[in-house]
Amino acid sequence: METLEAIRKRKSVRKYQQRPVEKEKLLKILEAARLAPSAKNLQPWHFVVVTDQKVREGIARGTIYARFIKDAPVLIVGCGDPRSKFYQIDVAIALQNLVLAATDLGLGTCWIGDFREEKVKRLLGIPDRLRVVALVTVGYEKEGLDISRKVLHTFRKRKPLEEMVHWERF
Repeated sequence: METLEAIRKRKSVRKYQQRPVEKEKLLKILEAARLAPSAKNLQPWHFVVVTDQKVREGIARGTIYARFIKDAPVLIVGCGDPRSKFYQIDVAIALQNLVLAATDLGLGTCWIGDFREEKVKRLLGIPDRLRVVALVTVGYEKEGLDISRKVLHTFRKRKPLEEMVHWERF
C-alpha cells in the first residue's frame, strides 16, 4: 500500500472482531513506531502492549468515551519521558507511524485520549518518571457495522487546503 493510500484509508475503529492480532503484525507496527523521528534523536518513548482482557476492562472503566477498549484485542499505551522537552510530540509521531503501518497491514486502530493516567500507570506498572501520552486500540474491524457508524463515517470530510494553508504569511 502506498503511504497516501494508508493515510486515506485510516479511520477510527471502535468495533473489533474477537480475533487475536498476530505477533508478527504487532512487531511490524511496533517497528514502525521505533523508526519514528524524535527531537535530538532522544527516542523518549515506551510502548506497553496490553492483550489481557481483564487489564483492558480495568482501563476501559476509567473512561467516558472509550469503553470499547475492552473489546479490542490489543491496546498499545504510548508513554514518554518528560526529561525530553518534546516527548509528547515525539510519542505522537511514533504512534502515528504505528497507526499507518497497522492500516497497511489490514488492522483497524483508534487513537484514545480519554483515560485516567494514574489508573493506567498503576494497572500496567508504568514508572512514575514516565507520562502516558495516548492509547491506541488495535485489531481487526468487525464486519457489518451498525447504521450509526456508517453515518458517522460519511462525516469524515476534510476541509479544503485553501481553508488551512497560507503561503508565506497568514
